[in-house]
Amino acid sequence: MPGSREHKYKLITCILPKGIAVHVVKRLKSEQGILSANINNARGVGKLTPLAYRGVGAQSEKEILSVVVPEKLAEEIFAFIFEEAKINRPHGGIMYMGALSRSTAFILPELPDEA
Repeated sequence: MPGSREHKYKLITCILPKGIAVHVVKRLKSEQGILSANINNARGVGKLTPLAYRGVGAQSEKEILSVVVPEKLAEEIFAFIFEEAKINRPHGGIMYMGALSRSTAFILPELPDEA
């Protein structure tokens, strides 16, 4: 559509062990300029995790990190998160990326300095 303000974005989602996501978000801000990310908490048991052998009901806490990035930067940011979150280690988590049909920037207004 001519004059449209819509841009193409991708959603990167990571399911991480507890305590990893905040570090990744801080690095995304300082090194990649990403100012918006969501962290949610969940519980779960992987089929091959140490807790899976303890019996029914044993769960571990997880963090779900979601980041919307421009399509042209998606592969670069995906690789950055993969390294920062240490996904490649045993029980390091899982991540995936998918296209978004629409996305709108969310920008907070400037706030005056507090005294």
